[in-house]
Amino acid sequence: MADRRNRCNQVLLLAYQSFGLVFGDLSISPLYVYKCTFYGGLRHHQTEDTIFGAFSLIFWTITLLSLIKYMVFVLSADDNGEGGIFALYALLCRHARFSLLPNQQAADEEISTYYGPGDASRNLPSSAFKSLIERNKRSKTALLVLVLVGTSMVITIGVLTPAISVSSSIDGLVAKTSLKHSTVVMIACALLVGLFVLQHRGTNKVAFLFAPIMILWLLIIATVGVYNIVTWNPSVYKALSPYYIYVFFRDTGIDGWLSLGGILLCITGTEAIFAELGQFTATSIRFAFCCVVYPCLVLQYMGQAAFLSKNFSALPSSFYSSIPDPFFWPVLMMAMLAAMVASQAVIFATFSIVKQCYALGCFPRVKIVHKPRWVLGQIYIPEINWVVMILTLAVTICFQDTRHLAFAFGLACMTLAFVTTWLMPLIINFVWNRNIVFSVLFILFFGTIELVFVASALVKIPKGGWITLLLSLFFTFITYVWHYGSRKKYLCDQHNKVPMKSILSLGPSLGIIKVPGMGLIYTELASGVPATFTHFLTNLPAFYQVVVFVCCKTVPIPYVPQKERYLIGRIGPKTYRMYRCIIRAGYKDVNKDGDDFEDELVMSIAEFIQLESEGYGGSNTDRSIDGRLAVVKASNKFGTRLSRSISEANIAGSSRSQTTVTNSKSPALLRLRAEYEQELPRLSMRRMFQFRPMDTKFRQPQVKEELFDLVNAKDAEVAYIVGHGHVKAKRNSVFVKRLVINVAYSFLRKNCRSPGVMLNIPHICLIKVGMNYYL
Repeated sequence: MADRRNRCNQVLLLAYQSFGLVFGDLSISPLYVYKCTFYGGLRHHQTEDTIFGAFSLIFWTITLLSLIKYMVFVLSADDNGEGGIFALYALLCRHARFSLLPNQQAADEEISTYYGPGDASRNLPSSAFKSLIERNKRSKTALLVLVLVGTSMVITIGVLTPAISVSSSIDGLVAKTSLKHSTVVMIACALLVGLFVLQHRGTNKVAFLFAPIMILWLLIIATVGVYNIVTWNPSVYKALSPYYIYVFFRDTGIDGWLSLGGILLCITGTEAIFAELGQFTATSIRFAFCCVVYPCLVLQYMGQAAFLSKNFSALPSSFYSSIPDPFFWPVLMMAMLAAMVASQAVIFATFSIVKQCYALGCFPRVKIVHKPRWVLGQIYIPEINWVVMILTLAVTICFQDTRHLAFAFGLACMTLAFVTTWLMPLIINFVWNRNIVFSVLFILFFGTIELVFVASALVKIPKGGWITLLLSLFFTFITYVWHYGSRKKYLCDQHNKVPMKSILSLGPSLGIIKVPGMGLIYTELASGVPATFTHFLTNLPAFYQVVVFVCCKTVPIPYVPQKERYLIGRIGPKTYRMYRCIIRAGYKDVNKDGDDFEDELVMSIAEFIQLESEGYGGSNTDRSIDGRLAVVKASNKFGTRLSRSISEANIAGSSRSQTTVTNSKSPALLRLRAEYEQELPRLSMRRMFQFRPMDTKFRQPQVKEELFDLVNAKDAEVAYIVGHGHVKAKRNSVFVKRLVINVAYSFLRKNCRSPGVMLNIPHICLIKVGMNYYL
């Protein structure tokens, strides 16, 4: 009984919090829906039946698409609790071989969160339809492009939502005061600049206000709706019947169909409900929507319809005209606050989708900021923030008529919903393992409805919709070019990797001079030795005594548990002191400031050495040409045989190591390092942590010797080797490929963040190896 009460309390708490982050965009739609619907030829059909028909369309659109499609079906297609366009794509990539980047490993499928509880789809035979898509590269490319189009629409919505939300919220000033429209636009621009400038500070100090603001806003518009129903036309409830939809199209004809571009604005923001699912639960969101949001919106739209049925002249400013005069200014202030909250939520969703896109190799490298005091999952991307701000200000000034902004906004939202509708049948068939008949029924029912809306929205392209096409094409081009170039570069690396036979033929010394220290070679390859290593040795035949090939890869799951993040293996015999470390992260994982990567890496390798010596590999192993890879967990049955201590000495109990390390550094290097550590105290503190093997008996003496070598190398010096590639298309490539690689992809590589910055590598420890790639 107590557990049930706790679960109910948790649902209620999450439902309360969801108002401030999930429903903002959807809740402010009444500001502009009727105004945009009765635009163009529909202005000449000012009859009660037309008003009732418009409300009936709004009611059934919200009911069918927002309530049934999203609340019943789409929210059930979560990826370990996460939602959004990339969550659907990740689900498909896990349950079918749809990914175009060939870096999947069998060990990835052993991650505890890779498959959901009770998911038996991996044991089912593959269907003919599924096999057809997996074998056809064009089908997988088309699926990726569809996802990238949806992603571009999310970013476009991030540009348009603040513009239309803030502009519509202060539109009442034009009707109520003598202010010129240009002055109102300047006020909107000032509010937008303040909104974006404060993004870097996070919302942790004011986020507790978001939910009360949106709840109060919903209650206010519902109350105004009830007042208008009682005051102006109580018979408006009849319009709940779909019969009035028939009357609407019978009387208005083509003008009625063109008005659907305004009707669809009533569901803008519905996709954001699914995108922000990870912050809450499907149960809490359904409860909040069905019990509060849905009835409040229906009452508001019904009240506006009742008011307009008796006041046709108020159509250009229907929302603010329907508010009783004594409550105008309080409602105006609440509308502005609600618009700011809705804009904040959409900006946060834009940062999130860009981060996911980057994690899955579809966006250029950008700086991702997450501060410890921020809530889990909250991030800030400076480049995206300023680009979105500039574009938002541009469209606000360019489209001074909010109806044109609304048409562009509606096209973006409906296109995104249409993309989701096309992905859901694949989820139903491949992930839920339902009969293909259910997939066909889903696409026929919801796809037909949305296709009618999309067709109507496309007619509005000359009246503002063109900005949606322009922005979406721009962002789709960037994401696809980056994915295409990155994939070609990965395949080139894979083709040019060094055969293990040539490495083994060199012997333990690799034919070079080995110096004390540890060299971390970053590579995108999950197996094999990258050409970067041999290219370095060719130009400088000396390297560190311990070599670790580090591969940072993203697994198509939201989060990878910390204890399953490191996959450690050995390259060559033990005397080579060469290891492989694959660091796996989910597409929503964020690197927290202060993570001590070097210490974790050394502890993981030491743990692997222990496991190997004891003959334990566990079930999470992967046979490759390099040897055995094992998932090294923080807590296993052995426990690590290294201990950490804070000391100015090197390794306790090893005077040989101390002498070697001291003598291996020249006075110039010591002075340079002292200056750098003085500049970055955090790095200095990290170097003060020392490791030492515990006084434990080993079955094999070589194990203790290897642990000593590992610790000595880490304490002596840690260098990060990163490839710095120059990419060009082959001379015999077609013109389009040369244009994409030599111009577009090269431009993006030169103007994005460097790999060293993305990996948080200290500049003094970074070594770049020049490479030429001919793709």
